[in-house]
Amino acid sequence: MKDFLTAARLLLLDLASTLFFLVVYLLTHNTILAVGLGVALGLAQIGTQFIRRRPIHAMEWLSLVLIIAAGIATLLTHDPRFVLFKPSVIYAIVGGVMCKPGWLNRYLPDIARTTVPDVATIVGFAWAGLMFLSAAVNAFVALTCDVATWALVMPVFGIVSKVVVFLLGFSAIRLTAGRRIRAMPAAEREALLNSTGWRDHSQPQARSA
Repeated sequence: MKDFLTAARLLLLDLASTLFFLVVYLLTHNTILAVGLGVALGLAQIGTQFIRRRPIHAMEWLSLVLIIAAGIATLLTHDPRFVLFKPSVIYAIVGGVMCKPGWLNRYLPDIARTTVPDVATIVGFAWAGLMFLSAAVNAFVALTCDVATWALVMPVFGIVSKVVVFLLGFSAIRLTAGRRIRAMPAAEREALLNSTGWRDHSQPQARSA
């Protein structure tokens, strides 16, 4: 699940400028300062990628464009909620990408891709649903509540909901894969374990036991 966790980290980085704007705004109540520093962070993230010669993903460009556009709208209207809508756009786009069947397979080990591709597809749709739900909840809270309430509700909802879906999805994949592997004929099971490298992976544990 290393690649999957990396993808989650990138999503958090894409939202960093919004969270930074929020912290500065709550501490200073200075809209111009908060917007300026939020945009500066977005530019710094892109600039760092250029300096390190790392590929800049489309989501990172989108994040920068959104924080600049939301910042301008905030300065013109003096309404910080424009910046708070940015995560909804990010969530909706990510949810759309996750609607593609089988997107989760690339983040799974070979043995899981072989034994539970159907379960992985369902878990992938669950993640897409969570992204759309997060987009809707964020938009609702940003529209109906003040900034302080958004700062309290959205981080808690975001962390708890993603942890729950991750644990449920991981458990469903792991338990179903284990049950299906145990139900296989011995020869088929051994061939699967050997072909996916799972036998080699599990041998050190067996020796240490």
